[in-house]
Amino acid sequence: MAQGSVVQVTHSGTSRWRRRTGEYASLSAALEAAGDGDVLSISPGTYRENLVVGRAVTLRGPEGSGRGSVRIAPADGVALTIRASAVIQDLHIEGQDSASPALLVEEGAPEVSDVRVATRSAVGIEVRGSARPTVRRCTVDNPAGVGVSVLDGAGGVFEDCEVVAAGQSGVDVRGGGHPRLERFRVHHASGAGLSLTGDGSALEAVGCEIYEVKGAGVQVSGRATGSLTDCRVHRTTGDGINLDTDAVLTLADCDIHDVPENAIDLRSRSVLTLTRSKVRRFGRNGLSVWDPGTRVDANQCELHESTGDYPAVWVSDGATAVLDSCRVHDVPDALFVLDRGSRVDVVDSDLSQVRNTAVSVSDGATAQLDDCRIREAATGAWFRDHGSGGTLAGCTIDGASTGVIVTKGADPRVERTAVTSPTEAGFYVSAEGRGTFHNCRVTGSSGYGFHIIDGCRSTLTRCRTERCSRGGYEFSEAGPIVEDCTSDESAATPAARSAAPAAGTPAVETATSTGGLLGSIPAQRTAAGAAAPAAPAAPAVEVRASKAVLGELDALVGLESVKREVRALTDMIEVGRRRQEAGLKAASVRRHLVFTGSPGTGKTTVARLYGEILASLGVLERGHLVEVSRVDLVGEHIGSTAIRTQEAFDRARGGVLFIDEAYALSPEDSGRDFGREAIDTLVKLMEDHREAVVVIVAGYTEEMQRFLSVNPGVASRFSRTITFGDYAPEELLRIVEQQAEEHEYRIGEGAVEALLKYFTAIPKGPAFGNGRTARQTFEAMVERHAGRVAQLTDPSTDDLTLLYPEDLPELL
Repeated sequence: MAQGSVVQVTHSGTSRWRRRTGEYASLSAALEAAGDGDVLSISPGTYRENLVVGRAVTLRGPEGSGRGSVRIAPADGVALTIRASAVIQDLHIEGQDSASPALLVEEGAPEVSDVRVATRSAVGIEVRGSARPTVRRCTVDNPAGVGVSVLDGAGGVFEDCEVVAAGQSGVDVRGGGHPRLERFRVHHASGAGLSLTGDGSALEAVGCEIYEVKGAGVQVSGRATGSLTDCRVHRTTGDGINLDTDAVLTLADCDIHDVPENAIDLRSRSVLTLTRSKVRRFGRNGLSVWDPGTRVDANQCELHESTGDYPAVWVSDGATAVLDSCRVHDVPDALFVLDRGSRVDVVDSDLSQVRNTAVSVSDGATAQLDDCRIREAATGAWFRDHGSGGTLAGCTIDGASTGVIVTKGADPRVERTAVTSPTEAGFYVSAEGRGTFHNCRVTGSSGYGFHIIDGCRSTLTRCRTERCSRGGYEFSEAGPIVEDCTSDESAATPAARSAAPAAGTPAVETATSTGGLLGSIPAQRTAAGAAAPAAPAAPAVEVRASKAVLGELDALVGLESVKREVRALTDMIEVGRRRQEAGLKAASVRRHLVFTGSPGTGKTTVARLYGEILASLGVLERGHLVEVSRVDLVGEHIGSTAIRTQEAFDRARGGVLFIDEAYALSPEDSGRDFGREAIDTLVKLMEDHREAVVVIVAGYTEEMQRFLSVNPGVASRFSRTITFGDYAPEELLRIVEQQAEEHEYRIGEGAVEALLKYFTAIPKGPAFGNGRTARQTFEAMVERHAGRVAQLTDPSTDDLTLLYPEDLPELL
């Protein structure tokens, strides 16, 4: 106890004569003497005692002394234990025991108010057992452990309290604990803001705020239940809200925002009910719903302003999501539902300002949209593959590139749906897609109304198109079943005007190619049945003789081992061709290659020449080079990666597909990365079209070894690895000399020696660019030369052409 401090106790009783006042030398002595109803008024000071309150007394600091004037600060153990319905006011509690709480409430229904707990204990305030405290205006600062813990069946109410720091969770509820939080703030916690776990554990929070936490804002798991009303969760490093393993949570009038991960993530049969709440500025998914039995019911909610490249709502692995009267806008993709058993039901909702696809359905999933409005999306709804389907009923799609896409065996039903002002097509079906379209309308399309290719067996009944620029109905071949459909072709071509479909007869119009999502459209039949003009052929590429190309290869500086490898491959292919001409068997030569080495070692140049050599030998049709990297192959959402990879492969047909930094397709921490999809697609294309394209993958040696191990099919597709070594100083000098000769400069006296010294001393770290560095050095010399010669009044030819040591840039 603090020296000179006095504990004054007012003893109360049922009779006036029993009231008296006493002074005690320690808090423990005063508590021992006090009875139920007594008031202990503590003088300012620091008390090094472990206090136990076992009676219904009032324990408070002196009136008017200010908060924190009375410090309970023992060296170890629990600073204050409450085992009765006591009243605790105006105290400052400190604990130093990493294995104990600072303030422990074990029994009764005490009232604790205006208490500050500043500690480095296991727990700031712990409530357990049968305790039901009412805690008001209290603060917990515990950077070493949990802020507030309620466990073992305990309850209680916490009003206007705050956890200002926690080394673990801000509020931890487990073992059947069930507190109520009102206007409670949790921030600067190193674990979850609110953590609920265990069967029977529950929490009710009203008007609370959780922010600046290094983890999830709210984490519910292991059959725990929670209810949050008018709460805010923001500025977390993990998910805003995380539910796992049969968790149940209700959110009403809540705001979850500024979350770099998923705003709300559910797994393992968890259930979320979301009402009149906002989810905004999230880095991954706004709603991420996984696993059979997991379900979200959202009513009158708004999801918007995604800061990442992920769908706003992601439903997979058999989960279910229901959106009723919701708004989703300003996002890359609105709804992604994938995997068999997964389902999304959307009623009377708005999906707008969607950069890619508003509704994507794949891998056997189902989506049902009733009376929904989709605006300003690249694609309104895309049913992607076999087994994927559902229903669009009474919906409107306005301002999309394409209203509805059906591909690869998907079979949705679309009825009473209107598509207005699409830039490519109202409805597009290809690649064995099916679909039933009843009483649908397309108005003001810049392309077709209904565009069905590949002989897809779609069914159209009572549909109508109006003012479609390229035609109301376009079918590449027989396939669709059309009944009672009409078309207003006043804005189309004369041929298209006369081609409105009769009952049961497909409509056909002249087609030309179009860009964008639909890509190149195959040649169509005209209204009279004649073939439409063929698309223009790819421009012819002049094929040089192999001797000329090999001569250019030999002229490259250095790369002796590379030249030997390429010549060996060329010889094998040439001899194989001659053996075939002679009626002999030719050895199979795998032409796909791996180039490894540092940047600037000539990998792209050699790939270009290799393609030309193969074209000169008749192995490739054109021999052109198509250079791509991760950004050209990997899309932002499910399905787009396969499309991009296919497009790149198609551009390279007859030539070489060169993938620079290919290891970027398989990052070490891939997560949900779509690079693996690009690799898988590429492997299949290489097998299916093995004679059409040569693929060369390139990158740093170590990283490329990891890349080749990602997919068992990858390494087997490549015949050999060619290593491009770093250039020696003499080779870098030769590149500079070639550049000088090409640009009509000369290397002056002393510059050769200076360049060799410069290239020997230059750092050879990851940023070293080899041949690129040599070219940059030459460019720097030319720039410094210009600055020097510009000062001369009448420079001579030598002045204008000679580069000297002083023109070399300084080494950094």
